[in-house]
Amino acid sequence: MAKAKIKIKNLYKIFGNKPDQAIALVRQGISKQELLDEHKHVLGLSNINIDIPAKRIHVIMGLSGSGKSTLIRHINRLIEPTDGQVIVDGDDVMEMSSDQLIQFRRFTASMVFQKFALLPHRTVAQNAAYGLTIQGINEREAVERSQRWLERVGLGGFEKHFPAQLSGGMQQRVGLARALATDAEILLMDEAFSALDPLIRNDMQGILLDLQKELHKTIVFITHDLDEALRIGDQISILRDGAVIQDGDPQDIIMRPADDYIADFIKDINRGRVIKVSTLMSKASRVAGPKFESTALLEDVLTVLNQSETESGAVVDDKGKVVGKITMKDAIKAMARPQRAETGTRYK
Repeated sequence: MAKAKIKIKNLYKIFGNKPDQAIALVRQGISKQELLDEHKHVLGLSNINIDIPAKRIHVIMGLSGSGKSTLIRHINRLIEPTDGQVIVDGDDVMEMSSDQLIQFRRFTASMVFQKFALLPHRTVAQNAAYGLTIQGINEREAVERSQRWLERVGLGGFEKHFPAQLSGGMQQRVGLARALATDAEILLMDEAFSALDPLIRNDMQGILLDLQKELHKTIVFITHDLDEALRIGDQISILRDGAVIQDGDPQDIIMRPADDYIADFIKDINRGRVIKVSTLMSKASRVAGPKFESTALLEDVLTVLNQSETESGAVVDDKGKVVGKITMKDAIKAMARPQRAETGTRYK
């Protein structure tokens, strides 16, 4: 497990006139709806505890109103908590002075917003350089330094254009270039691709993954789309009514949903394009039949096994050494959607 870059501990956020009184009710178990109906307070976050690894993409997802955007805004303290800690590299963001917080936002944590947040009166080059200019770098040097990132996100030649002259996808690329240009260690992405058309969104996901292979940033990515979360996330935290109801890697969430809510969430996912051989393989030192890398997807494995008319194949590591086996029976079983528990109890 990678070292945690960000530790969120016992974090609560309650919106209303008397949050300190309301938090006692939340700790006693009052529901989000009861808190609103009976006490006119809104439960934003309830006892959030998450470790976000360094140099990985950590996805926080949930439906509208689940608290995901509220949570990410606590990391750079755009929202003040009712209680709890957000610790980055050992420092509690909630205890930072105003000057320390300004420095943190300028140099440590960059943010990419859903609505692009570009300055309409500035060119693409000036927008991409904006984070550097507020760091104190003169505009000419900032534009020169940000030019590399515009090239990397495919916007070379558009430097003199204004945001209104660009498509939505191109505007979001400017926002991504602006965030990357500051060289911040943490990238906060709040529904960054959700306003884009599906094809453009898929393209932006690919750009982000390609950049991450080289840059190894700590990325906190907010989304309501499970397909997006499964594609880009090394780790996923799923929120409901302000609380984390499951936290794990994509394989764990697909194979072992925590409860009926998660099972319903994942029921329409193409499991064959998500589940990896390593998740299903059993131990073996010698196996006849085709060979598969541990990262191979189930759908591809089934195709090969069917074409070769064999019941099993070997799983090998990156050096070609056999580390296990995968059977047709196990692969077919894993393709089936998990059944919803009738009692609403936790899945085993």
